[in-house]
Formats: sequence, C-alpha cells, structure tokens
Amino acid sequence: MGNALLQYATVLMLTIFVGIEIIAKVPSILHTPLMSGSNAIHGVILVGSMLVLGSANTTPETILGFLACILATLNVVGGFVVTDRMLEMFKAKPKTAAAKKDEVAS
Repeated sequence: MGNALLQYATVLMLTIFVGIEIIAKVPSILHTPLMSGSNAIHGVILVGSMLVLGSANTTPETILGFLACILATLNVVGGFVVTDRMLEMFKAKPKTAAAKKDEVAS
C-alpha cells in the first residue's frame, strides 16, 4: 500500500513539472484559445478524479482524491471563465448617445 502511494505521488510530481514546462512554452497570445479548446479534456479529468475518489480505501487516498476533485473543478470553471472573457472581447460595443446623434446628423 505504501508503495502504491509512493507511485501515485511520483506520478503527481512528474505531471506537475511537465505541466509547468508545457505552459511556460506557450506564447501568451495562444494561451486563451488553447484553454478554451481544452475544456472537454478538463471535464474528463474531473470525472477521472471522481472515480479515483470513489474507489479510495485509505485516508491518504481519500485526501488525494478529494484534492484532485477540487483542483479539476477549479480547472474546469477557470477554463469556462477565460473562454467567456475571450468571447466578450469579440462582441460589438454598444454605441453611445453622442455617437448615434452624429450618425443621424450625417
């Protein structure tokens, strides 16, 4: 059991380092479209973390599963917030009253 926990912790640490390296290499102009495109993957990660939490037998497994669910949920919500902000940037801005008067006068 201790060996399995050590393996899980090792995989977690490796994925953290790989994730940081991948994100650091993405230009800032591409970060938002990539994040909005990966929302479905974040949903799969959330389902996987719930499955891990459901099959947890020991306290450390339960804690790690719960932490995985929290972080996956934050990832999904953050992805949708960023996507919503990105889509707001492309909406037409409402015209002010002064701009409408100038348009009618011309």
